[in-house]
Amino acid sequence: MRKQILVAGFALACFTAFAFNAGAQEKKESVGQAIGKTAKKVGNKTAEVAVKGASKVADKTYKGKIAPDGTDVYINGENKKYYINKKGNRIYLKESQIRNRPEKKHK
Repeated sequence: MRKQILVAGFALACFTAFAFNAGAQEKKESVGQAIGKTAKKVGNKTAEVAVKGASKVADKTYKGKIAPDGTDVYINGENKKYYINKKGNRIYLKESQIRNRPEKKHK
């Protein structure tokens, strides 16, 4: 069901982009390029969400610590620490790269 909604939304976005570009004097990028960029963004986000979900189930979350980009740090079975980047890749960290999570201030 989600896949059908995603495909329908993608098709609508492509049609809208094509309709607005049809009247323009000068095209900055073709419809094919726009579709390629959108498909790459969707693919990267899908990979990121899938890998993060698998990491939350299979590996431990390093409590009170964050990665350089501010996301959660995970510990795998070999005691290696890593985080998931925006493309869904595991980026392994040195101890010096791991920061403490800032505490929330209560009012």
